[in-house]
Amino acid sequence: PRFTFGFTDDPFDKPPCRGCSSYLTEPYVKCAECGPPPFLLCLQCFTRGFEYKKHQSDHTYEIMTSDFPVLDPNWTAQEEMALLEAVMDCGFGNWQDVANQMCTKSKEECEKHYMKHFINNPLFASTLLNLKQAEEAQHNETAIPFHPADDPPRPTFDSLLSRDMAGYMPARADFEFDNYAEWDLRDIDFVEDDSDILHALKIAVVDIYHSRLKERQRRKKIVRDHGLINLRKFQILERRYPKEVQDLYETMRRFARILGPVEHDKFIESHALEFELRREIKRLQEYRAAGITNFCSARTYDHLKKTRDEERLKRTMLSEVLQYIQDSSACQQWLSRQADIDSGLTPTVPVPSNSGRRSAPPLNLTGLPGTEKLNEKEKELCQMVRLVPGAYLEYKAALVNECNKQGGLRLAQARALIKIDVNKTRKIYDFLIREGYITKA
Repeated sequence: PRFTFGFTDDPFDKPPCRGCSSYLTEPYVKCAECGPPPFLLCLQCFTRGFEYKKHQSDHTYEIMTSDFPVLDPNWTAQEEMALLEAVMDCGFGNWQDVANQMCTKSKEECEKHYMKHFINNPLFASTLLNLKQAEEAQHNETAIPFHPADDPPRPTFDSLLSRDMAGYMPARADFEFDNYAEWDLRDIDFVEDDSDILHALKIAVVDIYHSRLKERQRRKKIVRDHGLINLRKFQILERRYPKEVQDLYETMRRFARILGPVEHDKFIESHALEFELRREIKRLQEYRAAGITNFCSARTYDHLKKTRDEERLKRTMLSEVLQYIQDSSACQQWLSRQADIDSGLTPTVPVPSNSGRRSAPPLNLTGLPGTEKLNEKEKELCQMVRLVPGAYLEYKAALVNECNKQGGLRLAQARALIKIDVNKTRKIYDFLIREGYITKA
């Protein structure tokens, strides 16, 4: 038999004896082979060899008892639980009432034991931490473990970050939105001489108030459960997925409130896994199409492919350089500069840019895809910023979409959204502001 930590003395904490239906008092016996639900017997039924359906008297069993020390040799586990329950019932500091409820320990013993092992014990916090980590380790089969924000940011009231956090107040663990639902009820008073219509109208107002309370609690629960209080952290977690999975995340966001946080994360993670598997299958199909049958040859193929792509990039850069030198004025400046350098003189060609480099000539948009979709001002911007029309249209759509979602856009947000040169981002941002495509936050 094994001795196992049992229940408290409260008879309603456990089912009755299966044999005689009496309330179980420790020690009692639990069958180790039957259940769930657990098959429990008192000592009297156990000694009689009680059998019921599949339960046989020769089954292995466990003795359920709390009569063993845990924290102190003079305190049993049953007394530890009784102490904690008494403190919870009587309140911390009422040691005389705690001792009266326990009946087995004095006032001084209760106070000394509680302060020593539950208040001033330096190992108690680490023990709880280890128990929490062990519990989390048991649930590591979930796709993405969900953890709400333990210490959310504490922004100033009515700031942009505060509005992004739905008005969350960390000190009160509550929100600021829809806090005036009670105003519609402050002047309502039910009196006996109300007409039926007026009485029904007041009842309708109360029903509307109840529906608002339910909706308010539902929204708060969604924000808490999905970790949306710390919105910046939530957005960083989203960006770890590939672009295709991020688009799916954005599309399926509206269903997260139906699935729940863990189920929604499992759904997204399963699609991320599917994306990785499809990409791996495509890579293996590419090897097979090239006639490769083993991974050693695949590594050689990848190396040669990388070298070939680098050579192709160099040829593309060379063609761009040849396109640039079609500008006669820029070519003449470069030749004059090189002539001065060869003769040992300081270059006489002025450098117009602040960065110490000669500004490149405007980009020639002839033949580039997407040029026909631009107006004259956008063409001029792409020429001066040296941005191909296809990339400009993609950046423009991303900024306009983000501005519509946020109700405004800052330059820092635009730079975080577009990963190109910050000066080009600033010019695109200023142009879209000036033309009215987006608005400042």
